[in-house]
Amino acid sequence: MGVIKRYESNARRSRVVVHNDTVYLAGQVADDWSGDITQQTRETLANIDRMLALAGSDKSKLLSATIWIKRLSDYDAMNAVWDAWLAPGAAPGRACAVLDMADPDILVEITPIAAL
Repeated sequence: MGVIKRYESNARRSRVVVHNDTVYLAGQVADDWSGDITQQTRETLANIDRMLALAGSDKSKLLSATIWIKRLSDYDAMNAVWDAWLAPGAAPGRACAVLDMADPDILVEITPIAAL
């Protein structure tokens, strides 16, 4: 079955879970929710970089990503930041949906899965 490692945990969730050779991240959002979609996407991706590094992985090893955005009108701007951030030739499987966020100021949330 393999050892399960959990990082940055509390009673409700772990920000990072590693099982066998797979890294599962909790949904990542920006630190500053007052910015526009470009700023929030950049911060969210920086948090993903940090969480993947904590687990011993990086964005070149992404397997999949689920992206939630608050407004469809932000789709192109979010994708511009996403596309610039991706490691060349390492695009993961991806889904993107529009939905209400846990806080009305959050514009984007991304939940990635990566290999070690």
